[in-house]
Amino acid sequence: MKRIDSVKNEQVKHWKKLHTRKGREKAGRFLIEGYHLVEEALKSVIEVEWVLHTETATIPASWKASERDYIIVSDQVMKELSETETPQGIAAICVLPQEPLFTELKGQFLILDRVQDPGNLGTMIRTADAAGVTGVILGEGTVDVFNSKVIRASQGSMFHLPVIRGDVLEWIERFKGVGIPVFGTALQDASSYTAIEPQPDYALIVGNEGEGVAPDLLAITDQNIYVPIYGKAESLNVGVATGILLYYLRG
Repeated sequence: MKRIDSVKNEQVKHWKKLHTRKGREKAGRFLIEGYHLVEEALKSVIEVEWVLHTETATIPASWKASERDYIIVSDQVMKELSETETPQGIAAICVLPQEPLFTELKGQFLILDRVQDPGNLGTMIRTADAAGVTGVILGEGTVDVFNSKVIRASQGSMFHLPVIRGDVLEWIERFKGVGIPVFGTALQDASSYTAIEPQPDYALIVGNEGEGVAPDLLAITDQNIYVPIYGKAESLNVGVATGILLYYLRG
């Protein structure tokens, strides 16, 4: 079994570059850490290139990977590669997947317009997975889905459903072209979400944490909706609002 002890090892330097979007796209790889995320990746269609673990880490028998897929690393190397305060001693290098294609536009879709907080994006992907959403579309300006904070916040849900990048305007036109209603979210010129009925097929657009959905997108939706505020809070977190709307629309 291969072993790496030094943080100056060229392979370690190469893997550390996966902490940046540029590094991930150049290498065609991304890094995950922690038992839960590695297990979710191994159970999915994601190609796991290497499983990295410290000498004291226990490898579950259920993972069933061959020896050549494992690399023992020192605690110092694991700490160098980790972005968490308390590394679990387990990580993996995965191949960036090809973006999935929707062969049939049918079902429930979540479209994100310029969502920039990694925690929010990961939470919304996790919520979309729990609500049985068909796919998530990331518009330009949305944080990279393979950002480590996004991956951790998603708790592995990003491995369970299609997540693709695309032009929001083009996707709105595609959905409307096949008769799928498109709902925007806005605080003005919008109706309470309870004014519409749950839908078997829909596309829901949620927007940037500070600015919301872009006005040019709101202008071409079928209907714009909002979640009422009954207390004194100025607004809801975009992830919380998304969860309310996805579960309501599902019926």
